[in-house]
Amino acid sequence: MIFETIIVGPLEVNCFILGCEESKDGVVVDPGGNADKIIAAITRLGLRIPSVINTHGHFDHVGGNRKVLEHTGAEYLVHEGDVRYLSHATEVAVKYGVTAENSPQPDRFLEDGMVLTFGNYRIEVLHTPGHTPGGCCLYIAEEGLVITGDTLFAEGVGRTDFPGGSHKALIESIRTRLLTLPDDTRVYPGHGPSTTIGHERRYNPYING
Repeated sequence: MIFETIIVGPLEVNCFILGCEESKDGVVVDPGGNADKIIAAITRLGLRIPSVINTHGHFDHVGGNRKVLEHTGAEYLVHEGDVRYLSHATEVAVKYGVTAENSPQPDRFLEDGMVLTFGNYRIEVLHTPGHTPGGCCLYIAEEGLVITGDTLFAEGVGRTDFPGGSHKALIESIRTRLLTLPDDTRVYPGHGPSTTIGHERRYNPYING
């Protein structure tokens, strides 16, 4: 599988480009900014992008949506619980002293258990509320990886002091939806370095505290 990480925007979001080597179909996850950089990578990799997915709706993850969607003609998916954030990205970003563009509305909603495909690969959607009501993780079992957005980080978890956040719900999501995955599952979070489920099970103080 083609898998590339591009760090975008002032809050250094991990944008992921996934692709099938055979069909050249791909997916862009969390184009939070620097849309030109993402588009250049798509072109370099020779991918067609049927889908753009947001793990959640916060401004730093959706800021590049419009330009990437316009360039690729992709459908846009996010969980219905986070639609509330999409049209307020610009005003929220200002509060943090940065800029972000409001996102278009989704073509389709992510749902728990939904399976999305690109070429020979399958993405299972895991609804993991807590950081936001509509937060989702994207699990590709055959590759042994999960994209966790701002739900789970390397020895950390997502903030829950924003509107719509719930620490109780976040920890429940991690314990019931992520820690049930195999220990060698690679974890690719929305910010910072990758890790594994096994490492987080043993060493994440927020889960074990």
